[in-house]
Amino acid sequence: MKFYPLKLAHVAKAAIWGGERLRRNWGKQSDLPCVAETWELTVREKENNLVLNGEFEGQTLAAVLAQWGHDAIGTAHTGDRFPLLIKFIDANDRLSVQVHPDDAYASAFENDLGKTEMWYVVEADKGAELMMGLLPGVSTADFAAAIQAGDPEPLLCHVPVKSGDCFFIPAGMPHAIGKGILIAEIQQNCDLTYRVFDYNRRDKDGNLRELHVEKAVTVSRPFTPAEVDAIRFAKGDGRSALVACPYFTVENIPLNGMRKGQISSESFAHLLCLSGSGELETECCKLTFTKGDSIFLPAGLGHYTLNGSATLLQSTL
Repeated sequence: MKFYPLKLAHVAKAAIWGGERLRRNWGKQSDLPCVAETWELTVREKENNLVLNGEFEGQTLAAVLAQWGHDAIGTAHTGDRFPLLIKFIDANDRLSVQVHPDDAYASAFENDLGKTEMWYVVEADKGAELMMGLLPGVSTADFAAAIQAGDPEPLLCHVPVKSGDCFFIPAGMPHAIGKGILIAEIQQNCDLTYRVFDYNRRDKDGNLRELHVEKAVTVSRPFTPAEVDAIRFAKGDGRSALVACPYFTVENIPLNGMRKGQISSESFAHLLCLSGSGELETECCKLTFTKGDSIFLPAGLGHYTLNGSATLLQSTL
């Protein structure tokens, strides 16, 4: 069966902190009251991208992969579940302070995967910041006490951000995305989130959003910068990539003219266009792309050429 590049439709998600940036400036249309997130690469039971081009136009990515078989994902992946989930997130307001479990805890208690992730800051308002990690010297017990006292924010590292910044958040690190930030998130294919603080916000029905303090405290731990980098660059690629962790490798591709690449049988690749436009050409077809587009390149696709003026994130296993 002949593989070809798949342009994917987004899956929109609403949230009380979401805004209009993705719909207004990125063409991410939806009937939802706001577009807080768009899932640009998702193979899940309830969230699946539709294919927008070629033989499989109108089918879900999951259905195409079922026909293509595991070879389209690549030999680097040995599990049953599709390994990655890739999103845009528009934080019009602060997200909750939260933490995600690692694989061992998620498997034992949630029948799920853990969640290690990275954030690439696409847009950021002046003065925008995020929170990631406990301050030096702060213990998990200190964090638990601050949660019980009603505000753990002072114990977290506050980091100012600008467009082009990249951050790595291993499972077990408390974190929060601040107001006025649009990020691209690459993560394990898991939607487990343990909230510990949500600014006493209420949902559309007037209810306080659920917190998961006991689980969050159990999975949280301090990290030193050296520990974070050891996970972030565990594949030892000389740090040419933004992230080369055990779960994914992400590269920033500044396209200015022509660039050649190759997709081996080891891993699929995913291209997310952050700015500009261009054309992707393989032996079988040509595909144009522009800001906001999502393209899945199956493993074993072989040689391809990019041409144009754009900024792309390329994710592989």
